[in-house]
Amino acid sequence: MITYIIIAVVVVVGLWLVGMFNGLVRARNRVKESWSDINIQLRRRHDLIPNLLETVKGYAAHEKDVLEQVTKARTQAITAGSLAEKGQAENMLSGALKNLFALAEAYPNLKANENFGKFQDELTDTENKVQAARRFYNSNALLLNTMVEQFPMNLFAAMFGFAKEEFFQLENPEEAKLPSVKF
Repeated sequence: MITYIIIAVVVVVGLWLVGMFNGLVRARNRVKESWSDINIQLRRRHDLIPNLLETVKGYAAHEKDVLEQVTKARTQAITAGSLAEKGQAENMLSGALKNLFALAEAYPNLKANENFGKFQDELTDTENKVQAARRFYNSNALLLNTMVEQFPMNLFAAMFGFAKEEFFQLENPEEAKLPSVKF
């Protein structure tokens, strides 16, 4: 009888450990999936920018500083490595795009250009999708971080190399706002 009790306890503990491990794996995979969603939207954003720049070049050829600033910020955003670097680079890109859209104010023909309006709308839509993907990622990172920090899961997580994930956030809350463009 005692043997059956010991076997039952071992089986229950084993199932509990397997459940904890699988929960950690599931949470880690959700973080990876949500980071992939952010990258997809950022790539879309980065792909829209050259077309937008080409549209602007025809109207504001002498405004090379702004165009170069956007190009440089885009390159830095594409090549950023860590989460913090990526956030900082995306902040710079958002600022450069604000300057580009402000430039459009000085060129009525550019503001009226159908391609410019189309790219601006697509970029705004992409910005909204990036924000949604950031919230989804941060939510999943919070779930994983909570699991990794709570007792007794923290002991198990440390034993199998599960670690906390950084949140993907903008350094300056003002930068989180979409650029406002008025026509």
